[in-house]
Amino acid sequence: MTAVSIAFDMPDNGNNSHSSESRPIDFAHLAVQTMGDKELEAEVLHLFARQARAALQEMAGGANEEVVAAAHRLRSAANAVGAFAVAAAAFAVETDPDNAAARVGVAATVIEAENFILKLSR
Repeated sequence: MTAVSIAFDMPDNGNNSHSSESRPIDFAHLAVQTMGDKELEAEVLHLFARQARAALQEMAGGANEEVVAAAHRLRSAANAVGAFAVAAAAFAVETDPDNAAARVGVAATVIEAENFILKLSR
């Protein structure tokens, strides 16, 4: 139960002045998606982190159509959990798969979200 209740505590990041808008996950959106079930929220976030990492791996070595498909799946998953920065970065890759800066941007947002989710599990 502790792991579930910690999901809505601010991670120990040394700066507690962040608003909910600056978090990698929009908890209000996630709560609506999961009907407030905190255990489900934790499960969904961990599933998202695994899916996001897999999508990054697919984007790293794939042909353009594979990159676009992986970016699209990542964007959909990110929108579902409220990881809107990841969704926006994935959309940039989806619309321009040859753009190296967009690929770096999506990787950075995924890593930020993944680290945030891992901190919630402590």
